[in-house]
Amino acid sequence: MAQQGDRLPRHPGEDSGDITRRLRADKLLRTGLRQDFGTPISAIIGYAEMLLEEGAGPPPGDTFADDVGKITAAGRELQRFVDKLFAEKLQGGRMDPEVLGKNLRHELRTPLNHIIGYSEMLLEEVEDAGDAGRAADLKRIRSSGRILLGMVEDLLRNTAATPAGGETELAGSHLSSTAREVAAGVASSMADLTEEEQTDEALRGRLLVVDDNEINRDMLARRLERHGHTVETAPDGQTALDMLAASDFDLLLLDIMMPGLNGYQVLERVKRAERTRHIPVIMVTALEELDSTVLCIKMGAEDYLPKPFNPTLLKARVEACLDKKRLRDREVQHLAAIEEQRARADALLHVILPDAVVTELTQTNAVRPRRFEDVAVMFADIVGFTPYCERHEPEEIVTNLQALVVSQEDAALRHGLQKIKTIGDSFMAAGNLLDPHDDPVGASVRCGLEMIAACEALDTGWPVRVGIHVGPVVAGVFGHRQYLYDLVGDTVNTAARMESNGIPGAVTLSGVAWRRLEDRAEGQSLGTVDVKGKGKLEMVRFARFTKPGGEV
Repeated sequence: MAQQGDRLPRHPGEDSGDITRRLRADKLLRTGLRQDFGTPISAIIGYAEMLLEEGAGPPPGDTFADDVGKITAAGRELQRFVDKLFAEKLQGGRMDPEVLGKNLRHELRTPLNHIIGYSEMLLEEVEDAGDAGRAADLKRIRSSGRILLGMVEDLLRNTAATPAGGETELAGSHLSSTAREVAAGVASSMADLTEEEQTDEALRGRLLVVDDNEINRDMLARRLERHGHTVETAPDGQTALDMLAASDFDLLLLDIMMPGLNGYQVLERVKRAERTRHIPVIMVTALEELDSTVLCIKMGAEDYLPKPFNPTLLKARVEACLDKKRLRDREVQHLAAIEEQRARADALLHVILPDAVVTELTQTNAVRPRRFEDVAVMFADIVGFTPYCERHEPEEIVTNLQALVVSQEDAALRHGLQKIKTIGDSFMAAGNLLDPHDDPVGASVRCGLEMIAACEALDTGWPVRVGIHVGPVVAGVFGHRQYLYDLVGDTVNTAARMESNGIPGAVTLSGVAWRRLEDRAEGQSLGTVDVKGKGKLEMVRFARFTKPGGEV
């Protein structure tokens, strides 16, 4: 709401919204002009303070620090005057020229002349001493003083051009016309944002107010409840910590000056606990020291609100904190969803590839091909599967084949073999590949016999042939899409030939593999078979183990 002293005359055709925007632009013009004048003043004070902080140094003596101190004092005097001038005297972009001229001549020119004079005098001294660093800072002070003096002269010229009894139109100067343009633009944006805010549903949250003063708690809680928030209160720090541990809150408004646990101690514990560290905290206190504000922010507070609080500022800061928390909650949910998808992908990867291969793939983004020695390779294949498929429905075929493959996987796992792949009705496994095995051939035989028995139990009429060979293989991941971990080499080819030339319902071993068992098993020679690139290879049908369990 505009105050009585801020009212502007209504122009023809204006409504209350137009007047509000003009009034807002007028206030922003004051702010803009104060900022334009304040920028060089801040530079004067800032560089002067840094010169004092850096110590005396050359040139020697105490006069350097004293003179810099006079520049600092003059800068602060300018700042106080500018704040007062544009806060109280400016109305509608106009000012009483008599007041303006008097103030600018006596209250701005005098400290400005001191600043420019002392900076030039000190600049000569430090340049004679060869101190380039401090010379640069003094040049910046002198330059800022001259800029400010030019701005003052600009306003004084406007004052002189004003008719007697009239008012100075600050928009006549280049400086103020720029400020007016900026102020009008900001006022328009604020109006648009305010209208947009009124159409959006305000953020609502569950808030905890902590204050040892009952009146303060009640007043703050009721104000927040009017904004649509759900508010609970705590009279001290320990009660607040207990409530935070027992329930979820979206925002904590925390007093500092409390008996028992003070606000700093509560804030430290809130930000240390895993459950509460992400709850935003606004410190609400009568302490005005800058150090207190800095400490709270360093400790993790989201914002700082002085007592007595401004209701509009309270509403804005609470909603800003809730908005940040809501965005963070969405981020946490998004990251959780990503982690869930990653876990599902990882689980699927473990289904497709051996565990050791998945570990290497996730750590290095690649799987290095390797040569493995003394690996037993086993193939198990259904005899007459193609004619069976021609006589049965697809659903029946898949159901029975799925049951068989699952039983084969279980058997391979029980006997310490690594399933490599299935190709149609053929199952391939290996022993002593990724996991060491002291009897890979014996384990392959026992697994093969179990697979034959499992197939017979299905009552499908499928006989199974099993072929085994042992030797070196090369293993790696092949392809980039629908890839698999596979084995290649002569050992694989020979095992496949043992299976394809074997006897249905039996396990057939190569002569090399048989010699690993011949001292603890009985078998029947099946003669030889021609293998491309290898010539004639001996084949042996496994009969039985002569030692219990076929131990080595």
